[in-house]
Amino acid sequence: MLYICIRAKITFQLRYFIELSYKGTNYHGWQLQPNAISVQELLNKALTTIFRIPINVVGAGRTDSGVHAEQLFAHIDLEAEFKVNEVLYKLNSILPEDIVVNDIFKVKSDAHARFDATSRSYEYRIYSGRNPFCTETTWQLINKKLNVSKMNEAASILLTYTDFKCFSRSKSDVRTFDCDVMRAEWIETDKLLIFYITADRFLRNMVRAVVGTLLEVGEGKITIEEFKKIIESKDRCEAGPSAPSQGLFLTQVSYAKTIF
Repeated sequence: MLYICIRAKITFQLRYFIELSYKGTNYHGWQLQPNAISVQELLNKALTTIFRIPINVVGAGRTDSGVHAEQLFAHIDLEAEFKVNEVLYKLNSILPEDIVVNDIFKVKSDAHARFDATSRSYEYRIYSGRNPFCTETTWQLINKKLNVSKMNEAASILLTYTDFKCFSRSKSDVRTFDCDVMRAEWIETDKLLIFYITADRFLRNMVRAVVGTLLEVGEGKITIEEFKKIIESKDRCEAGPSAPSQGLFLTQVSYAKTIF
């Protein structure tokens, strides 16, 4: 009797997190687009060139067209280890100057850049007046008097609600509109007014819609009570207009230490 032993080739995938920053002015957001250039597309192409295999990174989330990221994570799977410093050098040589890979590090095989994120933080930056060096990174307002104290009073109300459908892009395909907002406040320094917001997750267009509505509070167009009613309405048509994309920054994505 003849026995034939066939040994299957077993490969083990190693998962890596990539930490990057980018100025979103020249891109149609993070996510791959069929007819527009995105940050994810350029990162995929650079990694594919270096490792000589097709690579499609999985991001921690997606930013809209023109939105910036001081910190975003993505993950990839590879079958072999590599010299991080060499790959970082090659990546940043291939990528355009407005996209920078800051670090690459190994994580647990089941760690997920999107689903394992425990919180995300954004800043929305408003400049009072004109500054030619900030046109692509702030929303510049001229002769606009805002009651920042009222805006902060309204912002604090966000921490008492969980359903933010009223601030979500219409026809969003999500299972839930619930978000746990942990921080929401305005801080004014000289000519710069910055809105800080942190939550476990965000809906599409949520931060820009929140900012636009809070500015209506600051201008006296709506009251604090009306702001509450807008949230409770769960109707995007009731909220204010979305603030322009160039003032929005994703500043931090946090994870539990157990993924490392």
